[in-house]
Amino acid sequence: MATLFTKIINGEIPSYKVAETQDYLAFLDINPNAKGHTLCIPKKEVDKIFDLDKDTYLGLMEFSRRVAIAIERAVACKRVGMTVIGLEVPHVHVHLIPLHNMENARFTHKEKLSPAEFEAMATKIASHFN
Repeated sequence: MATLFTKIINGEIPSYKVAETQDYLAFLDINPNAKGHTLCIPKKEVDKIFDLDKDTYLGLMEFSRRVAIAIERAVACKRVGMTVIGLEVPHVHVHLIPLHNMENARFTHKEKLSPAEFEAMATKIASHFN
């Protein structure tokens, strides 16, 4: 059965896309730690990050780097943090989180955004992706 993220890739579930290439997709986390919290995924459905083949792993890291740079340009923050946990959805995903303080990295406080705020944030980050 396809994961939630594969359904997003296939357009079966809507998302707020930030960036996309042939092999990778970045979209806003709908339950964000901070405004601009973005998930980067390979389009290839693999459960665990270290089960990715070397080229896909390195490609995901480079894609995530490019997205993080776009987030830094679009969102006022001290830095963009990166974490890979992978327990919520069995599809490799990298969390890129604009950090203002350590609480943003702890997954204990969540921001509430309206659909319009999500759309505006996705558009703003996407405009800086290159």
